[in-house]
Amino acid sequence: MSQKPLGIGIIGGGFIARFHIKSWVGVRDADILGIFDPDAKRASEACALVKSLGVGEAKPYRSVTDMVADPAIDALWICAPNYTRVEVMEEIAQTVIKGKGTLRGIACEKPLGRNVAEAKRMLELARKAKLLDGYLENQVFSPAVVRGKEIVWARGAALAGPPYLARAAEEHSGPHMPWFWEGKLQGGGVLNDMMCHSVEEARFMLTPPGAPREVLTPVSITAYTNCLKWQEPHYAGILAKNSGGKTDYINRPAEDFARSLIEYRTDKGKLVIVETTTSWCYVGAGLRLSMELLGPEYSLQINTLDAGLKIFFSRQVKGKAGEDLVEKQNAEIGLMPVVADEATEYGYIAENRHMVRSFLKGTRPEENFSDGLNVTELLMAAYMSAEKGKTIPFPAPGLATYIPPVAKGTWNPKNK
Repeated sequence: MSQKPLGIGIIGGGFIARFHIKSWVGVRDADILGIFDPDAKRASEACALVKSLGVGEAKPYRSVTDMVADPAIDALWICAPNYTRVEVMEEIAQTVIKGKGTLRGIACEKPLGRNVAEAKRMLELARKAKLLDGYLENQVFSPAVVRGKEIVWARGAALAGPPYLARAAEEHSGPHMPWFWEGKLQGGGVLNDMMCHSVEEARFMLTPPGAPREVLTPVSITAYTNCLKWQEPHYAGILAKNSGGKTDYINRPAEDFARSLIEYRTDKGKLVIVETTTSWCYVGAGLRLSMELLGPEYSLQINTLDAGLKIFFSRQVKGKAGEDLVEKQNAEIGLMPVVADEATEYGYIAENRHMVRSFLKGTRPEENFSDGLNVTELLMAAYMSAEKGKTIPFPAPGLATYIPPVAKGTWNPKNK
């Protein structure tokens, strides 16, 4: 492994970029040296956060090209909005192909693309530029998920047989930024935004330790979507106000609830099931991640709101609203669960440590753009199933060019 720390550049200075920056206190052999964001103020604030945490001497760059061309930058983390990902990747690839910079690898936040065509393009560009590629799916690196899988497979599966059902759910009260609510910009609604986590975490749990992804072959998918809360006039009004009138959930909603059931065939010929639920209409303490794994004589359960730390505030404690206790926090009084170290618990530290070590070794990360493409294919198949109202085979005809109605701005459950 190289003795020189990896020089990291981050594209995007917003919410998810800050999560990665905070995680870097647990990442070795790499320093964050640059930030690019079209918003100069946001870039400056992200650089200040890097320096305050002592995880690098980050400076703002004027463009993606400038950051790629700087020989101090060895790898890039794409944390830009969904609708900019392909454009960003094309600029990176073109700069590298022209011989500028010394870039080794690229890591991209979920989802890899808003549809199959975009995800394929991201993978194609990484290969064309001969870059190592990592798909930033933090939940498969979560300590509870990793340790739980180790124990279940070493003890339960070894003695009673492999697991046959994995459940995963991610729920909260809705995204921060207005563009997340726009189907055309984000690529969909809650299914595209959060089911990407759930389908990959559940698939990971059902895969034997050390085995390639190909031991599980998806054979069919059944899905359902609806807008249960945010199309109601009061809540649609909140979204319109927050977006300066741009977000119209009365006439142009995105789904705030989605579920899917995916059937896989194992390499032994057995059928196993992944069941997922995602929601932007859950109101509780904050973000709730729940996972289960079931086998013949055992089960595993994870719930991130079953925190070891809880704090009670009476109604006399009236502080300002924030997210200092848990992501997507909905209250400041009562008995509150506290996720003491979200960057660790949600898997960001282990994820980034793995990406850094892979790039330093010159090896492709275990979670890579091929996985990101597979996830996108499953999500688009789920949208197709929900649109048709029936179970569809996988891969379904037309999947490569499919665009969900919600991403076209034509989906409206009230018109059914």
